[in-house]
Amino acid sequence: MEIQSQAFEVRRDQLAETRIVSEAMPPAEPGEALLRIDAFALTANNVTYGVTGDMIGYWQFFPAADSGWGRIPVWGFADVVSSGIDEVAEGERFYGYFPMAGHLLVQPTAVGDRSFTDGAAHRAALPAVYNQYQRCTADPLYRPEHEALLMLFRPLFTTGFFIDDFLADNEFFGAGTVLLSSASSKTAVGLAWLLHRARKGQVRVVGLTSPGNRRFVESLGCYDAAVTYDKLGALPKGPVVFVDMAGNGDLRASIHRHYADDLAYSCSVGVTHWESAALGGNDDLPGPKPELFFAPTQVAKRNEDWGPAGVAERLAAAWTPFAEEAAGWLTVRREHGPDGVSAAYRSLLENRADPAEGLILSL
Repeated sequence: MEIQSQAFEVRRDQLAETRIVSEAMPPAEPGEALLRIDAFALTANNVTYGVTGDMIGYWQFFPAADSGWGRIPVWGFADVVSSGIDEVAEGERFYGYFPMAGHLLVQPTAVGDRSFTDGAAHRAALPAVYNQYQRCTADPLYRPEHEALLMLFRPLFTTGFFIDDFLADNEFFGAGTVLLSSASSKTAVGLAWLLHRARKGQVRVVGLTSPGNRRFVESLGCYDAAVTYDKLGALPKGPVVFVDMAGNGDLRASIHRHYADDLAYSCSVGVTHWESAALGGNDDLPGPKPELFFAPTQVAKRNEDWGPAGVAERLAAAWTPFAEEAAGWLTVRREHGPDGVSAAYRSLLENRADPAEGLILSL
């Protein structure tokens, strides 16, 4: 029996234009599993997926029927409602990468005690880390009471974990300060927390933020200083590593001109300032050429060095204290249905989201 489902789509060349489409989902055939997406998080990171969708391939994970439209990937939890494979039972709950939709049909391969991989042909050439679905019963990070935190922070904290690891692995390129733009964003907060906890004494952590978010950034206790975008003259002297979460081309140029040869390393991670995003045009900037940090590259390196189990252990050891601390300042806001999802997306796109609030949505 078919199930009626809904999906949230955006115009690929105009992220502010959205629509809801209805679709019939057939029961799973042999080798398939139909997942009901229970809830997912929406953060500035998902805007990054949309902005860089063609460059990195994010639109390819969950292609829309109309090629001019796309389904922005999100992280969330889903339950198996129909299964054509013995190793994936109906009723099981999984964490993973989903479209902003009510359901997802997957083709589980490499099924193990802890996870499976979606073997759908259109995902085969995409980074493996996005194609894995974790069984909640065997996930070392999972706690039922932390589901909202996992949806909101897990992928972003994991990105921060591997940025921290990458910078430390390169001895911070000789710098004594790490400068983070969009300091109130969840990826920046996770990275700042990791740097403050494990690298205190090695590097100072300075956050760039808007005047309206400065008090929030300072209240977190993981930044040594917070500087607003209109006060770049107050930035500490170099050498400095710049980790750009904002993706604002004008800001990046200003930072490069401010530090010039004192800028030890520059990388872009996100585009929270999506309307001012400029990922190209960096050839003429003073200092090192900005690079795009792609977490799966460092994940692959550490999977070789530590093994997947070793990576999971280190990540879990860092995640648990962070989650317990974040639960103290984060307010979770839940929205349901097409209208709630559309309104939440617009608030994020228009930069009206509260940094102390986390959006959990469902269709």
